[in-house]
Amino acid sequence: MTTADAPLIADFAYEVRSKNAGPFWTTLETFMRDASGYAIVSDPDFINESVIAELYGVDRDAVQIFRIPELNVVKISFPRRVPQGGLGDRDLHCGQQHVPLATLPVPERLLPSGV
Repeated sequence: MTTADAPLIADFAYEVRSKNAGPFWTTLETFMRDASGYAIVSDPDFINESVIAELYGVDRDAVQIFRIPELNVVKISFPRRVPQGGLGDRDLHCGQQHVPLATLPVPERLLPSGV
């Protein structure tokens, strides 16, 4: 399976969204359909501070990841590159920042059987 053919995080989620966490932070949330989807996004070898730092161009040490297995949710927060409403802010409410995470291909080793 090539990366172009690989299922994406969004394929296993009810919703992947982003929003402001105040004027200086962005929060991403993955609401996974079930425990197997949660196992994908909660795997620290797949989604970790380094991966988020690379996807979003932020400092790895500033990334915070919260894994909530009871809800099949992973929340990720990091500082905005530009404060909300500042010169150069292209997404005032951070409503489009989830796209790089949602479209991240899932490694074949993490795919549930039958996918």
